[in-house]
Amino acid sequence: MVDIEKTFTALGGQFVTPADALTEKLRLVKAIVFDWDGVFNDGVKTEAGSSSFSEVDSMGTNLLRFGLWLQHDGQLPVAAVITGVTNTLADTLVGREHFHACYSQAKHKVDVLAHLLKKHQLEPKEVAFFFDDALDLSVAEVVGVRIMIRRQANPLFTNYVTTNGLVDYITGSQSGQFAVREGCELIIGLLGQFDTVMAERLRYKPVYDQYYQQRQAVEPSYWTVGPNGPEPK
Repeated sequence: MVDIEKTFTALGGQFVTPADALTEKLRLVKAIVFDWDGVFNDGVKTEAGSSSFSEVDSMGTNLLRFGLWLQHDGQLPVAAVITGVTNTLADTLVGREHFHACYSQAKHKVDVLAHLLKKHQLEPKEVAFFFDDALDLSVAEVVGVRIMIRRQANPLFTNYVTTNGLVDYITGSQSGQFAVREGCELIIGLLGQFDTVMAERLRYKPVYDQYYQQRQAVEPSYWTVGPNGPEPK
């Protein structure tokens, strides 16, 4: 535990919740929810209004899902993106990586979270949430684990979430600098699964292959959030 904590604080990561207490919260996690803009990227938009992701972060999400799958004896964790706008590349990542869902146009995200949890019979304390900004706070207030992506440009916001108990860990990596990968490795490391994840990914068969086939069987659902709640795209 001490080594994991030192490794991530050396990156500039901040444990708002002490590492041992955060580890206990992580043991309950059965779902991972990501915001998109400012989390998988720096939030800069193209002319088409979309924003990108990196393979580094994508691999991080896969390794984390595998680690949680191992942690829960072959139960695949739920994975979803909840974004306040429409991002075509978010849909692309969700489809390629076989996340369970992508919600677009989510203006009050906690209501959307409730939809996801009801669909998969989960509780808020079983969710780890990756976020970066004000639109995400209604979710950060209720879920079990909150990983905030660091951005130097919002010191008052960072102070607000810290003093109001809305974050457990703030990444050392900045928005747009593979901070999702950092958060994913942190969770795997705190759960004591990192070496096993690497060894089984290296061997591939039979353990990782079993996880991968289960992951690939997931058919993602795509939702647009309107006045009456999420509606299928």
